[in-house]
Amino acid sequence: MPTTLPVPIEFHLPDGWLPAHREAFDPGVAFAAVHPRPDAGFAANITIDGGFPPEGATLVDLADDSVQRLREVAESVQVVQRRQAGPADSPALTQRVTFSAVAGDVRRDLVQSQVFLALVDTADPGRRAVLRLALTATAAQHDAVVADFRSFVRSVRPDTGEGEGS
Repeated sequence: MPTTLPVPIEFHLPDGWLPAHREAFDPGVAFAAVHPRPDAGFAANITIDGGFPPEGATLVDLADDSVQRLREVAESVQVVQRRQAGPADSPALTQRVTFSAVAGDVRRDLVQSQVFLALVDTADPGRRAVLRLALTATAAQHDAVVADFRSFVRSVRPDTGEGEGS
């Protein structure tokens, strides 16, 4: 069964992206969307997952863990870019990872852009939740859809119950 996020959020999907059946993704995924035009049979997708990290875990630690999980299911995993951003009270980390994996019975060269966002738990302001937003696309399609992903990331914010939400 798909998971729920540790904090409520709202966001807007880029034009044309469609909510996906979460059952087709890892059980830890709370939300998934797919691009309407697959590349050679692979649909670029955006996923959201998250949780409360262990005490003392940094965003770099969580990003390293994410790469390690990819290495368990994929080949040739390489972190090609990593950057930390944001203020100390709301840090973020982005990374781009390339890898080769079997999807739909075909080996594909894929690129995953990941964004880790630390958010204050509104129920317990002393705790921070971390969301991982990820775009996975073929190497050929990644550059064509990454602007949509950036737009999506900019739209993610805590759901205060005052907006419409998604």
